[in-house]
Amino acid sequence: MMRLCLAVSLSLLAAGPVVAQEGAACVAKAVSKDGKALAGAAKASSMKKCCEVSAVGKDGKKLAGAAKTSFMKKCQAGT
Repeated sequence: MMRLCLAVSLSLLAAGPVVAQEGAACVAKAVSKDGKALAGAAKASSMKKCCEVSAVGKDGKKLAGAAKTSFMKKCQAGT
């Protein structure tokens, strides 16, 4: 269990810069059909979809559990 926690922690630290880029990319994609920036629930929904699609590990597999939760929080913050 200790090794699992350590592995998750290290992978999250390594993925930090990537998360920052993904969040910014998702904010840029959150625009309406006429090119205006989305706001409110529409923006939140768009961000969630974009972040879920980009929640993959280095090995190409989808993230799960605590790693996915952490990634989603950071990505949706848009930093």
